[in-house]
Amino acid sequence: QVQLVESGGGLVQAGGSLSLSCAASGIAFSFSTMDWYRQAPGNERELVALITTGGITNYADSVKGRFTISRDNAKNTVYLQMNSLKPEDTAVYYCNTHQGPYVYWGQGTQVTVSS
Repeated sequence: QVQLVESGGGLVQAGGSLSLSCAASGIAFSFSTMDWYRQAPGNERELVALITTGGITNYADSVKGRFTISRDNAKNTVYLQMNSLKPEDTAVYYCNTHQGPYVYWGQGTQVTVSS
């Protein structure tokens, strides 16, 4: 059974930082590209960052230079370090992975940035 469990969300003031974690189980984690998405109220879910099995990263333009995705294959965990947070970063953040034809999502963690 595949499980993705996010943690680390919360309330922070603009300019602050948060670190999200996603613990994965039931997958060959070290062979999996891992993604972070977010969804703000009234908006579509959007890709924030991804990290490949080889450690190659890619970011949405809106978070480049502020967010950093990383992974620890020994812990089956992917991280999202978020710095210089803005009110527009407020959203539910989801961990995601594709396993063949299947797509798996975590339950999400709320990030709220106050102005």
